[in-house]
Amino acid sequence: MPAPGSEADRVVLDLGGVVRDLTHRALVMGILNRTPDSFYDRGSTFELDALCRRAEQLVGEGADILDIGGVKAGPGPEVGEAEELERVIPAVEAVVRRFDTPVSVDTWRAGVARAAYRAGAVMGNDISGFADPDYLSQAAEAGAAVVATHIRLAPRVPDPDPHYDDVVETVASYLLDRAARALAAGIPAARVVLDAGLDLGKTAHQSLELLGSSDRLASLGYPLLLSASNKTFLGALWDLPITDRREASLAAAAVGVSLGCRLLRVHDVAGTCRVRDALEAVSKA
Repeated sequence: MPAPGSEADRVVLDLGGVVRDLTHRALVMGILNRTPDSFYDRGSTFELDALCRRAEQLVGEGADILDIGGVKAGPGPEVGEAEELERVIPAVEAVVRRFDTPVSVDTWRAGVARAAYRAGAVMGNDISGFADPDYLSQAAEAGAAVVATHIRLAPRVPDPDPHYDDVVETVASYLLDRAARALAAGIPAARVVLDAGLDLGKTAHQSLELLGSSDRLASLGYPLLLSASNKTFLGALWDLPITDRREASLAAAAVGVSLGCRLLRVHDVAGTCRVRDALEAVSKA
């Protein structure tokens, strides 16, 4: 991690009124999918009891945040808002009731985010780039943090051949615009997080370029979230099936943290915490 800098270089994140100093330490966000068709777990945590058991495991492994989602990002059968609410809200309620770990809701729908905030979630993780016009106002009203993610088209829409003149600068400009929208909606900078959106309208090489340019995106002035765990670009670049991407995912996390990423959204919480802690120890030494 970078050497200590000035007060102006501090990176902070307000989660539910608790301010975390991320200047030299990344937070690990454990993924909880309440979906029957997740690309990774194939519905293994769709049942509420199974999801709660998985949440307990992730908390025990050191997760700093739990991210609960009810609709996968990629193409698949239509999931309406009512069905998403039925999947997500009982899960948020159950996890908030059982654990002190902050909960994020992975949704691009303002109505689902609003209900999740009322159930105890403190962050909205929106891969659509705030496409729902009510998303930011709901987060501002609830005092929730938001994740602004770059996507070229929209969630669940195939984008097989994306083109950018300069993918890094295009993504940087987009994220600054979305951060400005959040500020204008009344969300303070300490509750705004940026995410380059690896795999979301990017080729494998474009995603790799964005990962390697995390320092540029981290310099935009907001905490940078890295969501690279087990993603398609890792498999495509090194011909790895989903079940064999653990080491590549941990390597991506190490690269991301070393270049300024301060939230790591992952499936392997225990391994990622070890990577994060090792890098922090080296930095302090």
